[in-house]
Amino acid sequence: MKDNLRSQGWFGKAGKDGFIYRAWMKNQGIPDYEFRGKPVIGICNTWSELTPCNAHFRELAESVKRGISEAGGFPVEFPVMSLGETLIKPTAMLYRNLASMDVEESIRANPIDGVVLLCGCDKTTPSLVMGACSVNIPTIVVSGGPMLTGKFQGRDIGTSDVWRFNDAVRSGEMLQEELTVAEACMCRSRGHCAVMGTASTMACMVESLGLSLPDNAAIPAADSRRKVIAQLSGSRIVEMVQQNIRLSDILTRKAFENAIRVNAAIGGSTNFIIHLLAIAGRIGVPLSLEDFDVLSANVPLLVNLQPSGNFFMEDLYYAGGLPAVMKELDSLLHGDCITVNGKTQRENYLKAACYNRDVISTINAPISALSGVAVLRGNLCENGAVIKPSAASLKLMTHTGKAVVFEDIEDYKNRIDDPDLEVDENSILVLKNVGPIGYPGMPEVGNMAIPKKLLAKGVHDMVRISDGRMSGTGFGTVVLHASPEAALGGNFAVVKDGDIISLDLEKRSLTLMVSDEELTYRKKQWKPRHKQYDRGYVYLYQQQVEQAHVGADMKYLRGGSGSEVTRDSH
Repeated sequence: MKDNLRSQGWFGKAGKDGFIYRAWMKNQGIPDYEFRGKPVIGICNTWSELTPCNAHFRELAESVKRGISEAGGFPVEFPVMSLGETLIKPTAMLYRNLASMDVEESIRANPIDGVVLLCGCDKTTPSLVMGACSVNIPTIVVSGGPMLTGKFQGRDIGTSDVWRFNDAVRSGEMLQEELTVAEACMCRSRGHCAVMGTASTMACMVESLGLSLPDNAAIPAADSRRKVIAQLSGSRIVEMVQQNIRLSDILTRKAFENAIRVNAAIGGSTNFIIHLLAIAGRIGVPLSLEDFDVLSANVPLLVNLQPSGNFFMEDLYYAGGLPAVMKELDSLLHGDCITVNGKTQRENYLKAACYNRDVISTINAPISALSGVAVLRGNLCENGAVIKPSAASLKLMTHTGKAVVFEDIEDYKNRIDDPDLEVDENSILVLKNVGPIGYPGMPEVGNMAIPKKLLAKGVHDMVRISDGRMSGTGFGTVVLHASPEAALGGNFAVVKDGDIISLDLEKRSLTLMVSDEELTYRKKQWKPRHKQYDRGYVYLYQQQVEQAHVGADMKYLRGGSGSEVTRDSH
């Protein structure tokens, strides 16, 4: 075992190099025996006070360390760039790929035999998994857990209510003073969003892929059992190193298919698509946009959580957690997929029980037949666009209307509440230049607010289309990820006010009712509107980022660098 440890390429060396590697580590008070053949386990920590969802990770890391030490490993904690969705500008998605590079190079360049990924807030999970995939050493994920359910004016609330509160303030139904009170009532404990937003979706994603221990996804951050699973994960990663179970052993095509089906059943975020595509690109598993539609087509909605339902992540855990959901899906899953604990998925969920059928339904009597994502095609999105049917309005699933076009986010903010805006409830709102290149970074602005004058009429949903994303906590009849984005000058770039657009969910079509000749003419007249950066990471991003339909990773980051480092530093 000792001879097979990657870390011995550092700490097992004789002479000057070995002296330097060990001596400078010893200035931290580490005894010599720690370097003598123990598996070195890196704890990749996205703790940051600027990432409130992950602000308890220092404490969580201590639990992981206990597990590593008791299993005979040598724990070393290291930081990487932390992406706080709630604070970072212009959008955390801009930096997902940068954080993944940080993770990849930090793991590859250091004497690490296995790694524990501590992640919670939306982009911290995919960025850490992407980076680890490109190195492909034994890896286990520990999520930070969701907040406790918010309590406001005698009712449960969560992040999805932010959009409702915003509309209520804009329409005069809620006072600003009440909104201020709601802030503390909603975010009343450590952890990420309490609904099935992107953070919770990502936690479910890693569990359904087999990258975490069972129950990891739903244990609330404030629950003592979150520390227990962190300690157990620390112990297990040492065994994974000894057994040489790597990411490529777990992340098979079947594992990705499981994750897609589970995501459909839980009403997961549309951001799941863009992140899973990027992870597949790193580990080398073929995956396409169509797979998400095909694989989720016959999977009903089983989990009754906001924004598609009524309950919260805390309720999901008490009802039986993700293992209970996966047991219900058994006939649709590849139960033989191996997971990080060495057992198959079926072995992990076989004994799971559901304790609340209001939260987790049966597959024969689901919450809704509508689930997953639908992939749309048409001349408005030649490379595809996506919609989340479970969060949309049934009456708008087939809809034709006149476009009300906002050229960029500033245009939208300046005009959405203009009393003179030519818009009615049948209109279709179109927001351009919020894609990967155009914004840049593809922000979560796709669920545009309903114009104020329509809110006053009682309108609460409209068809909205953009080349951007939507928060997993958001809802509505929202078409997202239109590709190619407006910044590339395709058909989406030349939509005009008054153009007729037709959405047909059943036919999976999104059509701009404008002739090919007229579109060709418009594209010849088109000029880019977005800002083009000339320095730093954002310049690199705009030059190299791929489109949403393939995961918005950097072109040069697909695949991996592996774990071998052939040159010493001295």
